[in-house]
Amino acid sequence: MKYSGWPDPGELVVGKVDDITDFGVFVDLEEYEDKRGLCHISEVASGWIKNVRDHVREGQTVVAKVLEVNESSQQIDLSIKDVNEHQRKEKIQEWKNEQKADKWMALAFGEDIADEAYGAIANALLAEFESLYDGFEQAAIHGTEALEGVELDDEEIEAIVDTARQNVSVPFVNVTGYVDLRSPAGDGVDDVKEALKAAEGDGEVADEIELSVTYVGAPEYRIKVKAPDYKTAETELETSVARAREVIEAAGGTAEYHRERSGDDE
Repeated sequence: MKYSGWPDPGELVVGKVDDITDFGVFVDLEEYEDKRGLCHISEVASGWIKNVRDHVREGQTVVAKVLEVNESSQQIDLSIKDVNEHQRKEKIQEWKNEQKADKWMALAFGEDIADEAYGAIANALLAEFESLYDGFEQAAIHGTEALEGVELDDEEIEAIVDTARQNVSVPFVNVTGYVDLRSPAGDGVDDVKEALKAAEGDGEVADEIELSVTYVGAPEYRIKVKAPDYKTAETELETSVARAREVIEAAGGTAEYHRERSGDDE
């Protein structure tokens, strides 16, 4: 998807070097329809420049900062030297992500989707998310729940979620904790089993969460959680322990939670 408007002064844009002259570089803007900018020789690199071609080449993808926009004269002034390496890498990654999202849109709604329909769906996603990529990523992690506030019909939402879950690689984190479960009752083993069942969630754990409870050595059990981010993982870990504690304490037992193993290393 390319924007139909104009970039704003101060914005970072991705472009391809189209023409190199003695006075500067012309850059086709990859993110905007039919927009071309000029990077004056003084804005190509710091210091004195003898030959512009020593710093850029035709066909090269660059990240530039928009200095000034004059819509009446159709002129966009750019600076390549004002973009540091961190900004360049971050912007290139953002651009690549949006290219991926563009392909996902085609997979979800067909290569021949009309521009008007594409724009309506894209705008609905952008009203709720920072980018199309972010919208698809959240759909992959949280499913239809992530798109509840998006003004799209059920079929469109389902298409986005299905495509996202088949194509988006989402980041996950792993956290581990331990709980000691003890019960003084004669049928204490059964009480512990019920507490472990509760710790596992009884089928109530969200789809994007992977949770497992394994035996370490009496009375210690390991709880592992895999989730999209640390906050979610930590919350799920604590909730798992709370479920186990509620069950075992109701049976007269105890639950002791700790982050490191209390026994010998395996």
